[in-house]
Amino acid sequence: MKIKEILKEKKTIFSCEFYPPKTSEGIQDLYKAVYDLKNLGPGYISVTYGAGGSTREKTVEMVSKIKQEIGIEAMAHLTCVGHSKNEIKEVLNQIKDKGIENIIALRGDPPKGEKNFMPHPDGFKNAHELTGFIHGSYDFCIAVAGYPEGHIEAPSKAKDWDYLEKKVHAGADFIVTQLFFNNADFFNFEKEMRKRGVVVPIIPGIMPITNFHQIVKFTQMCGATIPEVLLKDLESVQDNGGAVEEKGVEFATKQCEELILNGVKGIHFYTLNKSKATKKIIENLKEKHLI
Repeated sequence: MKIKEILKEKKTIFSCEFYPPKTSEGIQDLYKAVYDLKNLGPGYISVTYGAGGSTREKTVEMVSKIKQEIGIEAMAHLTCVGHSKNEIKEVLNQIKDKGIENIIALRGDPPKGEKNFMPHPDGFKNAHELTGFIHGSYDFCIAVAGYPEGHIEAPSKAKDWDYLEKKVHAGADFIVTQLFFNNADFFNFEKEMRKRGVVVPIIPGIMPITNFHQIVKFTQMCGATIPEVLLKDLESVQDNGGAVEEKGVEFATKQCEELILNGVKGIHFYTLNKSKATKKIIENLKEKHLI
């Protein structure tokens, strides 16, 4: 089923993102995490695509298994990095042949050791071009990424949001945002995109905090900010993993509550291949009949 149809449901849905592990043991742990979440009724699961397509086969295989065997709708990530247009066509045909209907089209990060994105000589230069190609050549439901605080490489939020507007016009059916911790950033972003005439659903991306040093590193990499009050609260227990996770779950639950009460169509959780914290947040929201 196409996710754009799922998002038409009256209730707020939730979805979760996973990445392909490097080991067979890691893959089994991932499927266990997916099964842990299944009974809670996720709208869909997404699986990322490694830099330069390094997890290409695993991504397609995992998305297919989640959809066909586990029975949860799934979405495949696809990036431009390191691929020619013909190689992108091959991946899209593989995805199509597996019965997968949903793709998130991304430029992708530069391969490890490289600072700047360099398009393949015969490839797509950005997510806008990739989105347009998929929309014009296939019948997938297409998601694109949005950045409430602006992309870290963009000269300004306005320029970044101009670019997002182009991606939507190129054929995107909905937007999934980068992680953020200040809902005011999301609401401002959403308001500005609506002013520009963007009417597709905008799904906030939430990352449950389970490790203090890890989340500091992630936010530095992607340009997201942690509110000072939350940062100090986490710093006070930074070496106590259980306490950090407890505070992270509490904060994310409140963050999701406010987003849902303000009408978002879905919440997308960045799970880091773990289900415990995400599951607790979802259970908290279900107890309040919010999802």
